[in-house]
Amino acid sequence: MLSPTSWWIAVEPIDLRRGMDGLLTAITMQFGHDGLAGGAYVFRNRSGTRIKVICADGSGVWMCMRRLREGRFVWPRSSDRVCEIDAQSFAWLCTGVDWHRLCAKPLVGAIV
Repeated sequence: MLSPTSWWIAVEPIDLRRGMDGLLTAITMQFGHDGLAGGAYVFRNRSGTRIKVICADGSGVWMCMRRLREGRFVWPRSSDRVCEIDAQSFAWLCTGVDWHRLCAKPLVGAIV
């Protein structure tokens, strides 16, 4: 069963023709992370219509791909190359909804 220790999003698009070894190398070289440490990494194509997830557990590497029929995946904007999200945010991201709005913290003292 896939149960990553953390979820990481690669902010910049990547060529999704890369396989497991190419993505694990990108995790190490571009982000400075150990791709085999149990975290899940989410990559997207340039158009934002496909994502690929890679995660290593103790006995192997999981890799899966998702494509939306309509629309684009909502992606973070950051000056960092990779950003961490929680499992709930990842679940919303996969459905194609704006997970930023769903996961936003309410402002203290804001009038609702």
